[in-house]
Amino acid sequence: MLAINRKAMHFRAIIITAIVTAIWIFEPVSAQNQYNLQQALQATKTNNPMLKKEQLNVNIAETDIVTASLRPNPILNNQSLQLVKASKFPDNTGWGNHLNRQVWWQVTKPFEMPQLRKNKIDFANQNVILNQKAFKETERNLFQDVASKWLDVWSARKQLDILNIAKNNIDSLVIINKVRLKNQVITTTDLARTELLANQYKVQMKSADQNYKNEITNLKYLMGIQDDVNVDTTDNFQFAFPANVDDLLQQALQSRSDIQTLKSTIDVANANIKLQKSMALPVPELGAIFNPQNGAPYLGVYGTIAIPIFSRNQGEIRKSKVLKQQAEQDLLATQSLVQSEISTAFSSYQTQKQNLLNFTGLLTQSQTILNNVKYAYLRGGTTIIDFLEAQRSWLDTQQQYYETLQLYRQSYIKLLYASGIINQIAQ
Repeated sequence: MLAINRKAMHFRAIIITAIVTAIWIFEPVSAQNQYNLQQALQATKTNNPMLKKEQLNVNIAETDIVTASLRPNPILNNQSLQLVKASKFPDNTGWGNHLNRQVWWQVTKPFEMPQLRKNKIDFANQNVILNQKAFKETERNLFQDVASKWLDVWSARKQLDILNIAKNNIDSLVIINKVRLKNQVITTTDLARTELLANQYKVQMKSADQNYKNEITNLKYLMGIQDDVNVDTTDNFQFAFPANVDDLLQQALQSRSDIQTLKSTIDVANANIKLQKSMALPVPELGAIFNPQNGAPYLGVYGTIAIPIFSRNQGEIRKSKVLKQQAEQDLLATQSLVQSEISTAFSSYQTQKQNLLNFTGLLTQSQTILNNVKYAYLRGGTTIIDFLEAQRSWLDTQQQYYETLQLYRQSYIKLLYASGIINQIAQ
């Protein structure tokens, strides 16, 4: 008779657990926009307010092209001299008579050398390209922050889900043990131990839930959106890498945005050298003069040009050459940094990938142990202590697995960032 009661209670336990789990799985979820990693990066590219602000730097640089294309304005000069001594006035004339006045009208225009104007425009164009490359580098850094925060949200969600499963499992056992205590199958200590663990999980879930909400808020800020969001926990990170680390390094050296920015800086420096050299040449100013003197009109021409004896823009020319040397040195240093970052990121990625593969079998093992111990406990074949230990071991294994998975995905994101592929994903 006792065996029949135990079988019935075991059957009821299975039914209760199935019902609770089904309710939790199929519980209606509030309407939210779900983002995988790529979608989160794309949304950031469109909506982040800081990116919109940085984009305006490109528009500002484009206005310099308009400025460089403008030609110097004509210059109008007037000089008027009035005879002030009345005794010197011609007969029958007064202050307002044109015979007592000399007027000088001069219209001139500076004429820039064609090479100077060309170099100004080229320098402005190179600056626009530099700002575009710098904007890509700003995107790359922001995308890394967004990807890391997306992973934090994913981790917080997984932690909450694991605790939810564990709590539902214990809650169903609490219900069963209350029945078993009533039937005098177990002691009050067994029920108390079960309820204690259920309360512990309840407290942990509150903290995990708050942490998840905080991480969601931080992710929304980085993405630049106001609507409720959720991460796609089924995202498997299927972005392709070159299989060989040398190929990955070459790709990074060619396409990474900071390398492109520094190469563009060298182009700007070369354009600046040409501009500063052309600015050493004097700019002539030519024009015409109309000069009525005491009623007699005179016409003339005007021309002036600086004689480049002392100042030939030597300082700016020298500075432009030093700036080029600085940019070239910066490029060499950054290329060395890229090699180091790719090497360490790729090694970490391979290590974490192998760790994840080694961990997979432990999940099945811990779940089997928990099922067996729970079955034995409900049949009276083991103690509550063994079951609670199996439950804690299962939770620890689950948490360690997702911590390992998080480390793997962190290494994945670092490799995306180091290689520059993260910019391509956001397109």
